[in-house]
Amino acid sequence: MYFEDRAEAGRLLAARLVHQYRYEDCAVIALSDGAVLVAEQIAIHLHCVLMMLMIESIAVPGESVDFGAVAQTGIFSHNGLLSAGELEGYEREYHGYFEEEKRHAFQRINRLLGDGGVVDDELVRDRVVILVSDGFEDGLSLGVAMDFLKPLSIKRLVVAAPIASIAAVDRLHILADELHILDVKDNFMGTNHYYDNNTIPSHDETIAKINQIVLNWVR
Repeated sequence: MYFEDRAEAGRLLAARLVHQYRYEDCAVIALSDGAVLVAEQIAIHLHCVLMMLMIESIAVPGESVDFGAVAQTGIFSHNGLLSAGELEGYEREYHGYFEEEKRHAFQRINRLLGDGGVVDDELVRDRVVILVSDGFEDGLSLGVAMDFLKPLSIKRLVVAAPIASIAAVDRLHILADELHILDVKDNFMGTNHYYDNNTIPSHDETIAKINQIVLNWVR
């Protein structure tokens, strides 16, 4: 399944969610700048708050795999698709590198915090949380989000994405109460591959979009 852009994918997901969640107390959390373009359409149609969880991934040097990611709280989460043996091996070989990258990642996040748009605990607590991605390849961002939400009391965790790999969906089924995935790929080609238009606003523009979401609600 291919999409013209992330907004089109968001509208398709919103159509699946609107009847059940339009009048529920929901909070939509996007997991990246690209995910905001998907999540915006869901938040508009559900008339609910839209936020973004700041996440910085840390890759294994020389390999196309993420070791884990840091969230805006400074919490580090390992890639849940890596085995204990793989994690131990990478940690042994690259411990110093990973620790330095964690510090740099948290510093980058802190430079972006304070501009609005990011997750506010009080706007999430005791609500149905809808976590949105523009594409789940390995489920790492969801694992980070779960660690972030763990101390909070939420009613239900709903995960929505236009596309996901089979491996990611297997992990999502374990972590989420409910899944809405438009297409599951056996051979995931990278998120951008499934959108004709891959234009994503700058981070500043994304934050501004989030802060104006209520003004753009569909009546």
